[in-house]
Amino acid sequence: MKKRSGILTVCLLAVCLLSGCGSPEQGTAESTGEKVFYYGDTTFNAENDEKDVNPHNGYSGWACIRYGIGETLFKYSDSMELEPWLATGYELVDENTWVVTLRDGVTFTSGRAMDAEAVKECLDHLVEVHERAKGDLKIREITADGQTLTIRTQEPVPALMNYLADPYGCIIDMQAGITEDGNVSGTGPYRATEVETDVGLTLVKNENFWNGTPKLDTIYVRTITDGDTMTMAMQTGELDAAYGLPYSSLSLFANDPYTISSVETSRSFFAQMNYATEALQDPNVRAAIAGAIDKEGFTQVLLEGNGSAANGPFPESFAFGDASVTAQPYDPEESRRLLAASGWTDTDGDGYVDKDGEILSIRWLTYPSRQELPLLAESVQASLKEIGILVEVNCTANHLDFIENGEWDIYASAFVCAPTGDPEYFFTTHCLDDSTKNRGGYHSDRLEELEEQMSGTFDPEERAVLATKMTQTILDDNAFVFASHLKMSIVSGEGVTGLTAHPCDYYEITVDLDKN
Repeated sequence: MKKRSGILTVCLLAVCLLSGCGSPEQGTAESTGEKVFYYGDTTFNAENDEKDVNPHNGYSGWACIRYGIGETLFKYSDSMELEPWLATGYELVDENTWVVTLRDGVTFTSGRAMDAEAVKECLDHLVEVHERAKGDLKIREITADGQTLTIRTQEPVPALMNYLADPYGCIIDMQAGITEDGNVSGTGPYRATEVETDVGLTLVKNENFWNGTPKLDTIYVRTITDGDTMTMAMQTGELDAAYGLPYSSLSLFANDPYTISSVETSRSFFAQMNYATEALQDPNVRAAIAGAIDKEGFTQVLLEGNGSAANGPFPESFAFGDASVTAQPYDPEESRRLLAASGWTDTDGDGYVDKDGEILSIRWLTYPSRQELPLLAESVQASLKEIGILVEVNCTANHLDFIENGEWDIYASAFVCAPTGDPEYFFTTHCLDDSTKNRGGYHSDRLEELEEQMSGTFDPEERAVLATKMTQTILDDNAFVFASHLKMSIVSGEGVTGLTAHPCDYYEITVDLDKN
């Protein structure tokens, strides 16, 4: 690493002004008597890998399911238990064969009836183009017969039905196709008529929705990454509801006419080490960094209590969560000792440890669309300075470019670690040799062995035990440092009903959403 002489903090906060709120389209809607809804959100952007609403593209399935465009075969209850949605049930015939019974009377917004052949076409395309889904599902073949879908996997996939409830599993009409701007025909209560990356989308009600009548005629989803802009838009009534408001603003909406729906989620804010960085190949350095991050201070002060300090990827309420594992404790003095044991000491009195004439400096990469991440970077920069580590923060919407170019040492991100109610998801996406989000090249023989066991284990209790062992393995290696679990809040304005935060962080705009 090159010697650096000062702390450089680059946090590029993208500011997206509201386009159209409280302007011509609103006035036109009022004059025609249509019910129109304005929703502010921080997440619909390329930075989050949500460029459109095509569930077969990156993480765009989140937009598809959150905005009521697409639905999956199964969904999650408030207690994160699997329940029927577009399917009515399933049968595990043998460890590689699943038979799924589809719901009658469902049509796509294209007008086509949803049957097994349509679902087969959708899933076939999904595993053809979506690497993460292909790795999760391991589908060998699918056969269709009326409303009966038979899925055969290449090997046992105990969590197959859970994976199919991931947003990438939204069922879309492949005969209707995917438009150039990434629009699709789904089965949800709304369909998108306009999709514009980093700006927002326009939704209109699905007149032929199978599960009730949507109550709103048009919904305008606005991408707003600046917290002050979103707060002002809520206060002036330009937005009817908002997701992702700054924690410091929530108190402004604590009383009538506003309502706040909050829930604990498995979205975690965590950092992963880049094993290509020479200093981070030293277990003492990784342990020192992990032990110098003040998680309680971060959650209670900077997040104003809107989160809980984390040990691992899963909240304490999960059977395989924080209560069952141990992370490196916060102990700056022990961190200094670990650094010294590896030869990192402050030889020139400048406040930073060095070795062989080089300061121990870390390039901390993150992004601004999740308000917690710049705050975490701020906290880490201060706490690691206390043990003599220089942290240069690069907080940018172009974070994926820096990852691809290897221009980072520690990458901090946000991720829903158990969106399927099953623990295997986090490890297969982030921690294994073939994981698509194993950014830092982490490898553990022990973890690979445990995953081999997990992949063939169907009993939920046994899977929980294995998950605990897997979490403890990555914590013992300090390959990942988990800072906080998110308390998700959605603020609704006067007269808004049916907008409820969900622990999986998926379902937002539903058939129940209304505005009086």
